[in-house]
Amino acid sequence: MDSTKAKTKQNQIHITDGRCKGCGLCVEFCPQHILSQSKETNSKGYRVVRVSDIEKCKGCGLCSMFCPEFAIWVESEKDKS
Repeated sequence: MDSTKAKTKQNQIHITDGRCKGCGLCVEFCPQHILSQSKETNSKGYRVVRVSDIEKCKGCGLCSMFCPEFAIWVESEKDKS
């Protein structure tokens, strides 16, 4: 299963392309507006989500909370401590 990762010193956003159905809920609810649907499609033909500016990510995890397919999740340094 293809996966993409965007990373800063504080946060990593993981997106499992094969699970993403392009519903846009993560895009809609991201308070930092750093997610967008790309023109890329996954193996099922859905337009997948990409991170546009990872530096603005606050690690809130709303994207993963709203994803019905569990295709996106955030890993924060504060979670590891």
